[in-house]
Amino acid sequence: MSEVTDLIPHRPPFLFVDRIVSASNTGLVAERTWRTDEDFYRGHYPSAPITPGVLLCESVFQAGALFLAKQAQAAGMKPGEGVPLLAKISDVRLRNPVYPGDTVHIEVKQKESMGGFTMMDGQIKKTDGTRVLNVSFAVAWKAPEAKQA
Repeated sequence: MSEVTDLIPHRPPFLFVDRIVSASNTGLVAERTWRTDEDFYRGHYPSAPITPGVLLCESVFQAGALFLAKQAQAAGMKPGEGVPLLAKISDVRLRNPVYPGDTVHIEVKQKESMGGFTMMDGQIKKTDGTRVLNVSFAVAWKAPEAKQA
């Protein structure tokens, strides 16, 4: 997990990528195992827990942030010189539920970049190939702003 936490600012309990499986100039594949002891399962839903769709989307966005961080690193940017900011979400399709204990592959692909924004497509599949989710989104990589006192 250190490669993940070295690249993006997300930390448990709001980190939904376990490791990077592969990366290229146009995309990235990550992996996540949804652990049975995660607190949100106590309320979603107590007698039949499933992973909330919004957290599945977040795992895709974090994979997108990892892709952008690797791109920035390749361009010479040092860790901490930028943070990913989600700018747009569209065309979310939830196809199959993810249950506690499931391991999924999260894939993001760059479509285009313009005006400081990177448009991407993301998908999640279970390790058996079952499609879980598709989403299109845009992310900007921005320098962190100084905190106001």
